[in-house]
Formats: sequence, structure tokens, C-alpha cells
Amino acid sequence: MATDSWALAVDEQEAAAESLSNLHLKEEKIKPDANGAVVKTNANAEKADEEEKEDRAAQSLLNKLIRNNLVDNTNQVEVLQRDPNSPLYSVKSFEELRFPQNLIAQSQSGTGKTAAFVLAMLSHVEPANRYPQCLCLSPTYELALQTGKVIEQMGKFYPELKLAYAVRGNKLERGQKISEHIVIGTPGTVLDWCSKLKFIDPKKIKVFVLDEADVMIATQGHQDQSIRIQRMLPRNCQMLLFSATFEDSVWNFAQKVVPDPNIIKLKREEETLDTIKQYYVLCNNRDEKFQALCNLYGAITIAQAMIFCHTRKTASWLAAELSKEGHQVALLSGEMMVEQRAAVIERFREGKEKVLVTTNVCARGIDVEQVSVVINFDLPVDKDGNPDNETYLHRIGRTGRFGKRGLAVNMVDSKHSMNILNRIQEHFNKKIERLDTDDLDEIEKIAN
Repeated sequence: MATDSWALAVDEQEAAAESLSNLHLKEEKIKPDANGAVVKTNANAEKADEEEKEDRAAQSLLNKLIRNNLVDNTNQVEVLQRDPNSPLYSVKSFEELRFPQNLIAQSQSGTGKTAAFVLAMLSHVEPANRYPQCLCLSPTYELALQTGKVIEQMGKFYPELKLAYAVRGNKLERGQKISEHIVIGTPGTVLDWCSKLKFIDPKKIKVFVLDEADVMIATQGHQDQSIRIQRMLPRNCQMLLFSATFEDSVWNFAQKVVPDPNIIKLKREEETLDTIKQYYVLCNNRDEKFQALCNLYGAITIAQAMIFCHTRKTASWLAAELSKEGHQVALLSGEMMVEQRAAVIERFREGKEKVLVTTNVCARGIDVEQVSVVINFDLPVDKDGNPDNETYLHRIGRTGRFGKRGLAVNMVDSKHSMNILNRIQEHFNKKIERLDTDDLDEIEKIAN
């Protein structure tokens, strides 16, 4: 693909993003503050060569935008009941767990958590009572709007149901009481509406939902605000907390917010590397890594590939170089708005681009069935420069999915990166073979 068509592809990506979001995409980047207020910053102010920082809220929103169906999850459901004498002690699914009870639930994105708590809220609303009865906290303005859309869709045959958004910018007259049945919002604004402005009487809330708990505690101030809101609620209020992950910090937070809970979580199963052939290529510098990549493409047929870089600067350079070589390239990087990223991923899924160059942060949770090769242009390391084994597993695991064999190629360009590779080998106890990309016969063998 020539340089002109590369530019055209970028234009198409941006046009797709505009149609997806109905927003004008500008140089400005929109970020919610701790209370969900929209703050504009200049995207150019961020250094392109900085290592990408993980933004859990943006990633969660991206997952909601790019998933149009439920994830088919084979993990076992583990239910930890609060009372061994309870008749529900042995239940193994959401269907068997009868509400109302306090609940802490963990599952990956796309498994139906939002639908579960929306059903709980809808079943408790008494439309004749014109005051808030259900309260849902989301970490950001955008995530609150996404959850609101689900409530509106699931409640469309419930015409009496009214929904209010407690987000910064939704101005109400002081002293006013709201009459909507369900309120969804960000912690700071909800706290103001309950305490300072008294728009909501927290003692009348029957269901309290705290969504995206892992994202919530990563945002300054949200944890304390959420706990303060919970303490205003009546003792018989049903408390529901949902999270995609359950690190210790999430557990500690959950136990403060949800008293005496039932707990549902997915038993973690280790991803396997058994279906993935792993290789490394020795190079001296970035240009040699690029040449090795071109040799690989010249020798074997690759349906679609994902190439991971450590910084935005490297990702942008590599995407431009590959496009000059005639490849159909999509680029994901952190300065793009979430809607733009979703549009790029959708184009890649549809096969409009065959190569996706990305930093690690942007590619979490992307499943594309046609991906046959994953290339680590840069090996994954943590902030201290040590091997990031979990990220390595997530990256190359994208190519061994859906029952297919996959291929992972790691570029090594220094003693340090060779040391990283050796430590990754030791961690997984899997041999990573050397590949000479100047030997066409050798490359062709690995494809068979």
C-alpha cells in the first residue's frame, strides 16, 4: 500500500470513529476528573515517546464499545456463601442465586455483569413511588452513560420507569427533590446530591450498585466517596458490587462497602502456551528488527498479525515504515480517544487492515479470530525493567485461541532484552527457539 493509501486509510479510520461516536474528533482529549466532570487537555502536550500508562476506565469503556455479544467463558463459577447452613450454600450460577442478598461478583468484561445488576434494580422499582429507589455508581461520566443506555434498553417495556444522571454538568435547582426511580452517576456528584444538595433521600434507596470496582479504586477520591455514600443507606438496602478483577485492594474495598456478602467469582484458569510456537530473532538495532519483520512477511502467509511496541513513538514509526512496504496497517496508541480506538479495532476485525501495531495498554481484551501471528517488537517489561510475564502471556495468548495453533516471534536487540527473554523462558518453563530470518527455508518450516 502506497503512502497515499496509508493516509487514506487513516482518514477512513477517523471517519469510522466519527460515525461511531457522533462526536467531532479534535486535537483536544476529553478526560473525566474524579467526579466525572469533563476536562479538555491538549493531546499534543503528551510526549509521544513516553511509555503508555494504563487507563482502566478508558479500557473498560473500550471493551463495552467493541463487544456486541457475550463472551463465551468456560471458567468454573465459584460461589462463596456467607452461611454454610443456607439452602443457597451450594449454588453454582447466577440463575440459582436468588435476590435480594448482598453480593460481590467478579467476572471478565463481556460476561453480562451489567445486565445482572440492571435486572436487580428494575425488579425493585415501584413506579408509583416518585423518588429514587436504586442508586448505581460508575467511575466515570462515560461509563455512567454506557450503563444508562443498558438501563434504557432493558427498561424500554417499562414506560413508567424514569432514570436520572448524577454527573457533573447536570445542574438542578437547589432544594429540588428528584422524582426519577433510578439514579446513575459518579461518586463525587452522587455524594453531593445525597448530602450537601439533598436531591436524593439516601434512606429510601433499596438497591445500591457499585460497578467497575477495580476501576473505581484506581481513581483518586472515589473509594472514600463511595464508602461515605454507602454509610448513608438504610441497613436493609441491597448492596451489589461488581468488578472485572479481584486484586487484594479490590477485596479490601469490597468488604468495606458490602456487608455480609455472597461472593461469586470465576476460578482463574491458567492460559496455556501449548498451542503456540515461540521464537526469537537476534538483531542489533531497530532497523534490523524491522528488516527481520519484512523477511518474515516475505516468506510466510500471515492472515492477520498484532505487533506490540513499548512506546507510542516506536509504534508510530513502525506503522509508517510498514505502510511504505505496502502493508495495510492499523495503529492503536494512547492519545487516541476511546471511540477512535474502537473504530480502528472494528476495521481490523473486519479485515480492512491486516496488521495492527499497538502499545500493550491499548490492546487489552481484543480477540480477533484471524490473528495467526503475534510479534513482540519490544519485549514486555514492568516499570522497573523486569520481565512482565503476565503481559507476555496475554500478548501471545491472542494467537493460540479458538482451538488454533499460533506463532509468536520475539525481537531481541541487546544483552538486556536477551536476559529478559531468558527469564521469560524460565518462568513459563517453555523453550523459545532461535529463528534466523535471513534463512527463507527456516522461516517456511515454522509456518508448516
